[in-house]
This record gives sequence, structure tokens and C-alpha cells, in this order.
Amino acid sequence: MAYAKLGRDKGARKALLRDLATDLIINGRIETTESKAKEIRSIVDKLITLGKRGDLHARRQAAEFVRKTRSHTIKDGEEVTHEQVDAVKKLFEEVAPRYAERNGGYTRIMKLGPRRGDAAPMVFIELV
Repeated sequence: MAYAKLGRDKGARKALLRDLATDLIINGRIETTESKAKEIRSIVDKLITLGKRGDLHARRQAAEFVRKTRSHTIKDGEEVTHEQVDAVKKLFEEVAPRYAERNGGYTRIMKLGPRRGDAAPMVFIELV
């Protein structure tokens, strides 16, 4: 099989991967299980490659998968700010230009240890 089912049906799996990919693009680093991180690594690499292409068709292809806006929480001491971030815009204007000279391998997976409760292997996945 070419992909992991992650214990979900098709719709729930696609929604999960869309949300994780969008969060990784916006935040640059997320904590998740190892199997989920291995699945979104290939998806995010393809999205960044689309961002490097930069034409209208690539933007529409990326917008088809990535969630348009995401609420981003910034904690500064006691002050908490919520802002809406356009993930596709950030992908094409901030993330993809960083990797203009790189031919692949845009993500890194760092193992953390087992999750308390069910001992699932946890990792950080981040943009290099």
C-alpha cells in the first residue's frame, strides 16, 4: 500500500492531512505522531514544489488542498492575539522562496519519545 490509513476513512484522513499540512506551513513546526508525520512529509514537499513554480495553475492546485485561512494564536506574556493567516499566500510568498536553491527534502522529523497515555511514538516535524 502506498499510504497509511491512520485508522480513518477516506474523508477523515484527507481532512486530517489537510489540517496538518496547513498547520505546518503556517507554524513551521508541529508535534504529531510518527506515522502522521511520515504521511504529511511527502504532501508538504509537493506543496512547496508547487510554491517554487509560482504560476497561477500551481497556486490553484495548492489552494485545492491547503485550507485557505487558519487562526493563529500568538502568546506574548499575558497577552494572547488571534489572527487569521492565509496559508496559500504564506506558502507562495514566504516559504517557497526560502527553498529556491534546494531540490527537495524540505522537512525534518525529530523523534521525541512515547506519548503519555498510549505510548504512541511522538515527533516534531519542521521545515528545514
